[in-house]
Amino acid sequence: MEEVTVEMEAQTRQSAVPIIFKKANCPVTLKFEDVVYKIKSKTGVFLKKSKSEEKIILKGVTGMVLPGEILAMLGPSGSGKTTLLTALGGRLAGHLEGNITYNGKPFSSTMKRNVGFVTQDDVLYPHLTVTETFVYTALLRLPNSLSKEEKMIITEAVITQLGLSQCRDSIVGNPFVGGVSVGERKRVSIGQEVIINPSILLLDEPTSGLDSTTAQRIVSTLWELANGGRTIVMTIHQPSSRLFYMFHKVLLLSEGNPLY
Repeated sequence: MEEVTVEMEAQTRQSAVPIIFKKANCPVTLKFEDVVYKIKSKTGVFLKKSKSEEKIILKGVTGMVLPGEILAMLGPSGSGKTTLLTALGGRLAGHLEGNITYNGKPFSSTMKRNVGFVTQDDVLYPHLTVTETFVYTALLRLPNSLSKEEKMIITEAVITQLGLSQCRDSIVGNPFVGGVSVGERKRVSIGQEVIINPSILLLDEPTSGLDSTTAQRIVSTLWELANGGRTIVMTIHQPSSRLFYMFHKVLLLSEGNPLY
């Protein structure tokens, strides 16, 4: 981890736009084999007297994603897409069967710092501007070995790369508070994770609720990030034909079963 930090510092000083946004610090091959996830659900009117039934959410899912690839997980609601994505990010509570490895190693605290996770619902402060959002993210999440000036350079690089320069001084907003557009808000959410230069980027339905043009712009951004050697996994509900051809790999799920 110290070597990664030193490399970040060196690259930041060399250029106003750090190379870290063109290349991942540590490319990671993500592999999952026979992943099974079960939960116990109680049935009955009275919980104390109800019987506990076992429900299988994931039924032996296997796959592999290499650095530079985008894996799109497709399937209807309740198919297990988000559950699998959460498991790949090391965020799934409960007992998980099967193997999930990162460059051949199990999930660890070191790997956790190299994984970015973008939830379906944008978790942002609506009254902060786009620039303020990234500044706070940089100050809180980037290593202390970087100076404030270096963190600001990284912030500017993210804003530029994600095409947010025109709305940088607008508040983020939310469905109840006017602000940037839905597509721009989603790019801000992605940028909050990109700013730490993750090796793996996981996204839960990043195109949900977006029109086709905005959705393609989001996936194009992800394609560029993958082109820098990052491993990207995303869930998506109904991709258009244009989006479909931008994915390197596709995993189709139905009721926890891998179909393709």
